[in-house]
Amino acid sequence: MEIALRIVEDEDLPVFFRQMTDPVSLRMAAFGPEDPTDQTAFEDRLRRVRTSCDVLRTVLADGRVAGSAAVYGEPGEREVTYWIDRAYWGRGVATAALRALLAEVPERPLYARAAADNAASLRVLAKCGFRESTRARGFANGRGEDIEEVVLVLDA
Repeated sequence: MEIALRIVEDEDLPVFFRQMTDPVSLRMAAFGPEDPTDQTAFEDRLRRVRTSCDVLRTVLADGRVAGSAAVYGEPGEREVTYWIDRAYWGRGVATAALRALLAEVPERPLYARAAADNAASLRVLAKCGFRESTRARGFANGRGEDIEEVVLVLDA
């Protein structure tokens, strides 16, 4: 499968919204918007990201929209995030997409966060060179409760 990143296009947004409202994906990701079904808030947030200095890319798998990958935040504290459609889980898409994103954004350090029980995402981050730096507890909208979160870092 060929994985590529490209600039987000307007027609990607409904696909992202569908992906980000999948209940299984929301539970796995754990941390997300307070109301993932609020399409207006979703569109407003993506509009801000697309016009900022943050990096937002569409992940393509064999030319089809498979998800998104982004780097956001203040210099020295920037974080990576990705969201891959459940239909592509377990096929190496997240790892390939994150590697491509990291090649595009050479600044370091970069940070990432994942629910402590999200073994798949933690594996993706480890394969891409991230290492655990700390753990914290936080409220996970996708689960409606406080959970343990792993904070990871990618140094130079």
